[in-house]
Amino acid sequence: MNESESKFSPDQPGERSQEPRNKAFPHSGILLVDKPQTWTSHDVINFLRRRFNIKKAGHCGTLDPAATGLLVTLLGHATKLSGKLMGQDKVYSGTILLGTETDSGDLDGKILSQKDSSGVTEDELRNAFSCFVGKIMQTPPMVSAVKKDGKRLYELARSGISVEREAKEINICEFRIESFSPPHVNFYLECSKGTYVRALSTEIGQKLGCGAALMSLRRLKSGSFSAENAFTVDEMRKWSQEDLYQAILAF
Repeated sequence: MNESESKFSPDQPGERSQEPRNKAFPHSGILLVDKPQTWTSHDVINFLRRRFNIKKAGHCGTLDPAATGLLVTLLGHATKLSGKLMGQDKVYSGTILLGTETDSGDLDGKILSQKDSSGVTEDELRNAFSCFVGKIMQTPPMVSAVKKDGKRLYELARSGISVEREAKEINICEFRIESFSPPHVNFYLECSKGTYVRALSTEIGQKLGCGAALMSLRRLKSGSFSAENAFTVDEMRKWSQEDLYQAILAF
């Protein structure tokens, strides 16, 4: 699923601000959010704007709707930090499903092939993972928010159009197997901005010859910020504007 296809809209009774609508949130800062599954990153921003009457807000690094974890959000004047914070390295944990290949690289996409992966050994897995450590070139998947001639790739993909994409250099600092319970591979990843973990999963499957897709993903860190210090949407539903003020980080 891409960023424009949220299964959930936060714009419903109970999500709107409990503060008077004529009182805009006057403060600026950084808020760490633990993004829930099925929400787009934009859903989170809409939730914050509507519930707390925030005029200006943004985030630093999109998470797919199926992914969870740290979303660094910027409120008010802190949005000027977007370029700086967007470029910071990211840390993820997740699960790859061997034997299934999809057009999106994750389980929200259309299944392209299914193969027997029972013969894959842990040594073969480790060798495959090691091929993607360091500076590598990666081509953005068609189901992504990258623009081509003014159009988002996912918009073209929905119309059945596939176009050539320019490969970009990324840096994989660490990519290791945490556990292997066939056909599931739990992993840990430290990478530079612009890394598509779905694409990495597809490439791992191609390297092994059985196909693979990203089953789950959680962002643990972005720069010096950690998901351990992030607030959930359920927590924020109970907040007043004063609670939000107490939670934001100065910049």
